[in-house]
Amino acid sequence: MATTILVVDDKASVRTVVRDYLEEEGFRVVTAENGRTALYAARQEKPDLILLDIMMPDMGGYDFLRVYRKERNTPVILLTARVEESDKVLGLELGADDYVTKPFGIRELVARIRAVLRRSGGAAPQPAVLRAGDLALDLDAHTVQRGGHPIRLTPSEFELLATLMASPGRAFTRMELLERLQGIAIEGVEHTVNTHIHNLRAKIEPDPSHPTYIEAVFGVGYRFRSDE
Repeated sequence: MATTILVVDDKASVRTVVRDYLEEEGFRVVTAENGRTALYAARQEKPDLILLDIMMPDMGGYDFLRVYRKERNTPVILLTARVEESDKVLGLELGADDYVTKPFGIRELVARIRAVLRRSGGAAPQPAVLRAGDLALDLDAHTVQRGGHPIRLTPSEFELLATLMASPGRAFTRMELLERLQGIAIEGVEHTVNTHIHNLRAKIEPDPSHPTYIEAVFGVGYRFRSDE
C-alpha cells in the first residue's frame, strides 16, 4: 500500500506541483487548502506524513498542530516563508518534525520526506536509479554517471535531468520545468531553462550539437528520449 502524504497549502499552484511530483515518486497524495479542511482530511485518510504550510487563512499551520497533536503523532514537515528562528522553534515545540523554507527545491523536499519517514519508522517508496543507455542517475546518492564515469551537475541541472529521465517520452513545457526547479510557479523567461538544458547537454551528451538524450519539442519545451 502506497505511503500517503497530506499536502496542506492555500496556494493551488504549490499543491499541484508538490502533488504531481510526489505521485511520480510513488506516494499517494491528498491535498487541503487550509487547516480546517486538513483536519477533516487527516482524520479520514490517516496520512503517513503531513506537509503543512504555516500561513493560511481559516486555521493556519500552528493552530492545526495544536489541535492535531492531541489526536495523533503523524510526522509533520512545515512549509514556511518565515526564516526567523523563533518561528522555527515554535513549530518544533508544537510537534513539527522538520521544516522547509520557501521557495524550496522539490528534490530537497522529497529527501526530507524520506528522512522523516525513516526516522519515524514509516515506509517510503525506495528511490530508483534511472538509466538510459550508458547514463545512470541515482536519486538517493544524488549522483550521475555516464559510462561509469561521474558527471558533476549543478543542483538545477540534476533536477532537470531527474525530471526528464523519470518520464521518458513526455514533453515538458518550459514553465513546468521552471516550476520543478523552484517548487512553485514563478515568473521567468524561456532562456532560463534553455541555458540549463544547454549546459546539461554539454555534460551528458556524446555529441551536444546532435543531442540523443534530451530532445527539443517545437513549440512546447523538452523531453527525454524514449527507447520505445
